[in-house]
Amino acid sequence: MRKLGRQLLAGPYLVWMIGFILLPIVIILYYAFTNTSGAFTWDNIAAIADPVHVKSILLSLKLGFFCTVVCLLLAYPLAMILNSFHFKHQSFVVFLFVLPMWMNFMLRILAWRLLLSNNGIVNALFGLFGFGPVKMLNTPTAVVFGMVYDFLPFMILPIYNSIARIKPDVIEAAKDLGANSRIVLIRIIFPLTLSGVISGIVMVFVPALTSFVISDLLGGGKVLLIGNVIEQEFMQGSNWNLGSGLSVVLMIFVIASMAVMNIFDKDQGGTAVW
Repeated sequence: MRKLGRQLLAGPYLVWMIGFILLPIVIILYYAFTNTSGAFTWDNIAAIADPVHVKSILLSLKLGFFCTVVCLLLAYPLAMILNSFHFKHQSFVVFLFVLPMWMNFMLRILAWRLLLSNNGIVNALFGLFGFGPVKMLNTPTAVVFGMVYDFLPFMILPIYNSIARIKPDVIEAAKDLGANSRIVLIRIIFPLTLSGVISGIVMVFVPALTSFVISDLLGGGKVLLIGNVIEQEFMQGSNWNLGSGLSVVLMIFVIASMAVMNIFDKDQGGTAVW
């Protein structure tokens, strides 16, 4: 009876997974390996070798890498600072980073579009210090800035959770044995938080690699990522076959990056000490 009840409770989730995960993937795979007449073909997959597509995916990897590195460099010290405050309720820290995400995504990015424009607040501040107008909008730098702004919470939260789980006794024991702050950070704290770092890297790199809205709004159509190419094939060119083929290639890149991160996480386990 209990088993039947559990199956009934799992029913809605199975329907959701089939309708909104498995079925769309099957449709994408069908279009990716067929042409407009429905015949099997590899041309849609091979189209990734086109110079335009190669350039866009390399740019996506480059900006995704820079976004991930910047988020990591900002998130790790910030997570340590937050942990040093010793909040009684950790849920309050989570609330601080989730709160901005309650605002509409488009509104937040459009706000940065105004801030980074030639006549925006950022350039106005530069003018107070004698700097001329700096062209920031419609550049790869603006796209990376928008990605960092949007994905930074996904890096902070797993790292903060990993740091918060470290028992103070471990750090005190290391200091009692003569380890200074640098050694404690490198050989104790960082290895123990490696699982959180890897989780943050995956959670930031994957959406940064597949992003297209941020590059549309802050890149002004001049920063063409692989996500923009796929979006144009579906929405403007109405070429679902080519768009699906490029989507499959992008999916392979995403799965490969997650597999590599999983290997490192498996080796260290997030708890190994050097």
